[in-house]
Amino acid sequence: MAAGDKPLPDLAWERACLLDTGGLAAGLDEVGRGALAGPVVAAAVLLDPVDCVADALSAVDDSKRLSPAMRRVVAQGIRDAALDWGLGQASVDEIDALGIGRANDLAMLRALAALRRPPVHLLVDGYRLRLSSLPQQGIVGGDHLVLSIAAASVLAKVHRDGLMLDLDGDHPGYGFAQHMGYGTAAHRRAIASRGPSSAHRLSWRLLDSDARTSPRARRTSAADSAAAQPQLAGLA
Repeated sequence: MAAGDKPLPDLAWERACLLDTGGLAAGLDEVGRGALAGPVVAAAVLLDPVDCVADALSAVDDSKRLSPAMRRVVAQGIRDAALDWGLGQASVDEIDALGIGRANDLAMLRALAALRRPPVHLLVDGYRLRLSSLPQQGIVGGDHLVLSIAAASVLAKVHRDGLMLDLDGDHPGYGFAQHMGYGTAAHRRAIASRGPSSAHRLSWRLLDSDARTSPRARRTSAADSAAAQPQLAGLA
């Protein structure tokens, strides 16, 4: 590794879990938590800590360090090499109804539910998953350190980017294909000019003047919250 290069994530945490529990740990990460529009997407990844998977996934890193083209290539390698992987998401209406923290947890629970092989332990980027009773660690900077978390960050990012490209076609003029829903200056100018779309998180402060005060922005009503509730069974 060249001087100044950042180390790549490895399987040390996954191997420690295998030694301690005799079972497999799932790495979990999310994408889209800080965006102004679009869903929050989570991924869960199970890797074999005793196989040569680390060699096959030597290019895996925190998704923010990879170019879009490299992320797509790496994502396919993860899908091929992982023992199992799953995706989950929480919609804009769920984010508005529940708040981003709980919606983020919901997306992670859905990613775990998509796994065919249940893990015995969770390795979560940043904070513990409050809605899961599984043993777990929240690892600050986990997407830089833990290979299964880094792999989850790549899968979540690639999937969410695809969703945002679809939303760009559904809602032209906001530039979703460029900023993926995040709060760039160009995005905020588009919101100020066009008003928020149905893809925007209207419980958020979209503009400095707070777009929630506009009549169109007040579509997040009690009816919207009620409509989200059937998807939240067991989470109260």
